[in-house]
Amino acid sequence: MREEWANSLSEDLHLDLRGPRLRDGLMEALREAIRTGRLAPGAKLPSSRTLGADLGIARNTVAQAYAELVAEGWLTARQGSATRVAPRTETVAAPTPPKPRHRRRIDHDLRPGQPDLSAFPRADWLKAARRALTDAPDEAFGYGGPFGRPELREAVAGYLARTRGVRAHPDQIMICTGASHGLMTIAQVLKQRGVAEIAVESYGLPVHRQHLVKAGLDTPRLPVDADGAVVGHLDDLPDAGAVLLTPSHQFPTGVALHPDRRAAVVDWARRTGGLVLEDDYDGEFRYDRSPVGAVQGLDPEHVVYLGTTSKALAPGLRLGWLVLPPRIARLAAEAKGERDLHLGVVDQLTMAAFIASGSYDRHIRAMRLTYRRRRDQLVAALAEHAPHTRVTGLSAGLQVLVDVPAGEEDAVVQGSAWQGSAWQGLAVYGIGAFRHPDAPADRDALVIGFSTPSASAWSGALAALCRVLP
Repeated sequence: MREEWANSLSEDLHLDLRGPRLRDGLMEALREAIRTGRLAPGAKLPSSRTLGADLGIARNTVAQAYAELVAEGWLTARQGSATRVAPRTETVAAPTPPKPRHRRRIDHDLRPGQPDLSAFPRADWLKAARRALTDAPDEAFGYGGPFGRPELREAVAGYLARTRGVRAHPDQIMICTGASHGLMTIAQVLKQRGVAEIAVESYGLPVHRQHLVKAGLDTPRLPVDADGAVVGHLDDLPDAGAVLLTPSHQFPTGVALHPDRRAAVVDWARRTGGLVLEDDYDGEFRYDRSPVGAVQGLDPEHVVYLGTTSKALAPGLRLGWLVLPPRIARLAAEAKGERDLHLGVVDQLTMAAFIASGSYDRHIRAMRLTYRRRRDQLVAALAEHAPHTRVTGLSAGLQVLVDVPAGEEDAVVQGSAWQGSAWQGLAVYGIGAFRHPDAPADRDALVIGFSTPSASAWSGALAALCRVLP
């Protein structure tokens, strides 16, 4: 069997020449290309001289194969014109995939977890990309190391120091594809250090617990109340070598970790040698309160800070960062890999230029105003259409909790797409979707992500929510 590439067509064509007879092998290879649609009806074939040279066979062999395929009806040829695939050649259609089960579309998406993607700053991002590509050194396009591009690490260090109170040298920053990637890296480090348990909040993202469990770590829970995670319970968990928190804006309850508890969890880490994993989930978006700085600023030696562009810009960028205590930086690099197999250099350089130009700050300020307006509209609409409904978690973030009557959460979530026989097309999550498996069901509520709809879809989504609330 000879496998050759004929590259004289407008596009490369792979031909599999089978058998000892070159003419017969070429004819069958061309038939197969036509049957499967790789050579479409009307496609121009190269001259016999050119194709013969490309495949390393005699010109007469190609000419004889062409002549026989013309006689069979696979090809057409006219005097003074190129040989082409016959227009009426029957092709074998690709197998038709099974039809998916009928599902109605989602018209109104109020699930939390992403920003308004229609607001992505395309023009400013394009300017940053042009600037980054113009200024990038040649070596930037080689294989990258585990910490990521120094331009982005330097930009992130400055940004976090200025806006979040994070204390870190660029050498302590590792670029990753997001909070999940960073968490998986740290989980490997902790497992290698002999950690058996990482305490987590009783409400949080299930995917984060799954990453920890997959790394072989147990995830005992800490209760969450009006002051955030009850970190005093860490003293009851002697095997816990770390704790994962969302202290600036607890997800999904929306409370901030009380200052006394922030100090207490840092004290716990110092006493035990443990680590605080600080997921700064949507920490940039605050409305009715002064900025809450990162816990990392209290003790950079005992706190790992996890940040991402997923809520501020778009999850599709796949950009995030870890701020590492120096004592585990080398282990994290080993866990991530000697070569960075995850991140594209162009997006890293673009993000660095985007931050340096001030575009990132301007975008966050603009979206903060947009989301605050939506939050206010949500509160006003609920006050009018469901005046007895309690709404909490309002002071920051991209979602709120809307209480529903006890025992009715599942019914409201499952029935949000329909109201009677009318299709509402509304997608929402209940707080139970984020509850730790071992935590009691102490509250029935909807987690409403008011940042998710586009600007044009927001009013319709809000109206649909008001129609389905009990």
